[in-house]
Amino acid sequence: MTDLPDWLRPVEAAARTITVHDLTRFQPPRGAEPRRGAVLMLFGEGPEGPELLLTERAHHMRSHPGQVSFPGGSIDEGETPREAALREAWEETGVEPAAVEVFAELPELWLPPSNFAVTPVLGWWHDPGEVDVVDPDEVHAVYRAPISELVDPTHRIAVRHPSGWVGPGFLIGDDKDVILWGFTAGIIARLFDYLGWTSEVADAPLRDLPAYMLQGEPTTDVQPNTRFEERQ
Repeated sequence: MTDLPDWLRPVEAAARTITVHDLTRFQPPRGAEPRRGAVLMLFGEGPEGPELLLTERAHHMRSHPGQVSFPGGSIDEGETPREAALREAWEETGVEPAAVEVFAELPELWLPPSNFAVTPVLGWWHDPGEVDVVDPDEVHAVYRAPISELVDPTHRIAVRHPSGWVGPGFLIGDDKDVILWGFTAGIIARLFDYLGWTSEVADAPLRDLPAYMLQGEPTTDVQPNTRFEERQ
């Protein structure tokens, strides 16, 4: 097993103690029988230090076009969450599974709108290589987002859905004009808060969700999540 860098040790320790209640307020109702998925929360090191790998969904998709998320999707029959997360990252971005050390899993999280129970798998990219869009029908762009920028208060925003739902968000990309929100932003914000990496941002700028992210979405139903049913 590859040794983790010192800066990643607190994440490994937090994964042993963090609970589902620290990450979300949603709990599956009894008898929900959710479908299961997995995402890869891949930590690496780049020119600007520690970073996270993120993808931006294709803009022509029927649901959540342009939404930024972790690589991930449905767990196929016979797969473990780890196997599914690594497979999806390979299929979406070209990350070699052998270059990743999976060091922990976060509690399974329920996404009410799509009735998915998602396991965030934590990985250390110990042998990073080139990544890019593998399938443009599914992925628009791939980002290696520096953690220093994610924890920078000047890159934190509040994002408002037309339904009125407001949640945490981040500005990413070279020009800091790409909005990260919803399920993925919630995991990052709550995990980083749990680690003590972030401080409260009072009066974060409020941004409305861009129109291109709402294509095909009913404005009366808040669905801030990744649609795993389209990644089978």
